[in-house]
Amino acid sequence: MAVILASSCLLGCECRYKGDGCKCDALIKLAESNTIIGVCPEQMGGLPTPRDPAERQGDKVISCAGKDVTEEYTKGAETALYFAKLNHVDFAVMKAKSPSCGKGLIYDGTFTGNKIPGNGVTVELLNANGIPVFTEDELDQLPL
Repeated sequence: MAVILASSCLLGCECRYKGDGCKCDALIKLAESNTIIGVCPEQMGGLPTPRDPAERQGDKVISCAGKDVTEEYTKGAETALYFAKLNHVDFAVMKAKSPSCGKGLIYDGTFTGNKIPGNGVTVELLNANGIPVFTEDELDQLPL
């Protein structure tokens, strides 16, 4: 049995920037034989739902309205890490391409749909603390 940190939107929570979820049935099925801890770093950082879309621009996270939301993303990442450590998670499954939860490929900061190599703020922090991260597209690679 594994303890898995997961993006709450993948569990069906309507917490994404536009107020919807993106339920991943294959991830939810893992709860039958594992423990899943849901987190939404953006909400945990104090951002509302719905909220303006945001993208990484270097070390900052900027909303489409031009507001710097780096502080909220950082606070949310730190809170997600706290939950991960508190629950001794084995790994995380996070929402692909997100400015907080994306792994390996994120939106490029121009709000044009273009993607670049990179990680979201939360994924960077989890990786820096030795927590392996996968996306919903990598469930076949989970160390179960």
